[in-house]
Amino acid sequence: MNFTEETISTREIYKGRIVHLTEDTVLLPNGKTAGRELVLHNGGVGVIAVDEDKNVLMVEQYRKPYDEMVLEIPAGKLEPCEDPFDAGKRELAEETGYTAKDYTFLGKFYPTPGYCSEIIYLYLAENLSYVGQNLDPDEFVEVKKIPLDTLVKMVMDNEVFDAKTVVAILKADKIING
Repeated sequence: MNFTEETISTREIYKGRIVHLTEDTVLLPNGKTAGRELVLHNGGVGVIAVDEDKNVLMVEQYRKPYDEMVLEIPAGKLEPCEDPFDAGKRELAEETGYTAKDYTFLGKFYPTPGYCSEIIYLYLAENLSYVGQNLDPDEFVEVKKIPLDTLVKMVMDNEVFDAKTVVAILKADKIING
């Protein structure tokens, strides 16, 4: 059976610099119609940077939706039509001050497929060099070096809450430690 839904109409609710909200009416596989509220997003990229001692460059920053400090890998949103790899290199340098000689694509994932079009691309960065931090004017982060093994334990102990960070830690650990 074909489970795709055909869009009959779209109503724009809001268009901001980060998200675009629409309400779509779709034709279901059974011939009935339904409403779909969608968050359209350009996507994002995250980079897990691991040094020669298996320490990971993490950033801790305040996140308004949760009203708390959140521990994350360096990451950012994609500009329209921006290459995720280029964006990842930019975000790593801006947020941590490091560049990498070697990058490995860890894949992509859909953080909230029920209502959001965001796709997050992940990269592992190794053979790091410090070039100097260059934060955006509205960005305030603290860079922390945390051993990869410690981060895996933190994930398993439910102490890391950011989804892209959890995925990146577990994938990097599998590549580095087997």
